[in-house]
Amino acid sequence: MSVNNPYRYPYETVAASQTAQVLGTTGAIGDYLHRVIVNVATAASSTVSVLDGATSISLMSANTPIGTYSIEVNAASYNGAWKITTGAGASVIAVGQFT
Repeated sequence: MSVNNPYRYPYETVAASQTAQVLGTTGAIGDYLHRVIVNVATAASSTVSVLDGATSISLMSANTPIGTYSIEVNAASYNGAWKITTGAGASVIAVGQFT
């Protein structure tokens, strides 16, 4: 996908209770994750983590208060496709360039 403005990126949604959902069709090394927007609906199960290939990075822990959080990542994947895992109480909008 071509982006005309370098400050605009496509997005992908990740529903609650997803395990290692690949961002993009297949994902690849070099994919760019700009921002993760997390909507916490249930604090007790609000966990969110991003995986760079098999390397897990925790973004949100359990018992985060209900609300919407914007987390800047601004990183290119080093180990493989970006993947997102969400707890039952959180959903995500991932913004970036994904293969």
